[in-house]
Amino acid sequence: MNKGSKYYSLFEHLRRSGQDEITLTFAKVEALLGGLPQSARSVRGWWSNRSEGALQAQAWMEAGYHVVELDLDKERVTFRKPVLKYNVKREGGAVLWTGDLVKALRAHMNLTQAQLAEELGVRQQTVSEWESSVYEPKRAMSKYLTLVAERAGFEYGKGG
Repeated sequence: MNKGSKYYSLFEHLRRSGQDEITLTFAKVEALLGGLPQSARSVRGWWSNRSEGALQAQAWMEAGYHVVELDLDKERVTFRKPVLKYNVKREGGAVLWTGDLVKALRAHMNLTQAQLAEELGVRQQTVSEWESSVYEPKRAMSKYLTLVAERAGFEYGKGG
């Protein structure tokens, strides 16, 4: 996060909090930023965890957080650090990729579903269906996901 960014103070506040979860009022966010656009008070999308085109999201995501709860009526937002331990299942030494693990890899790589799909050579809908546990990646794709994860430095644990 660039020190010159209007969202740098939010980034620093979250980064220095040392908490796994932190809830801020809009007034606190406004005080940190020196103002808050009207859209932040009325449009849920302003608080989305998107990786492109939103400097405000870049601030909390680079600080290691995601917005997990938003109450527009009470004007408060909850940020949480993503879980760093995953239930990793293996079969014959190969990782069996689950929806949660795919979602965690995508978050680690800071990609949208469409971007991860492009990286893997599958459709965005396929990534969505994995993440929502409609079905799990087949064995060959699981091996490829493991390679992509290793290349991205995604540490998902030793598994059970």
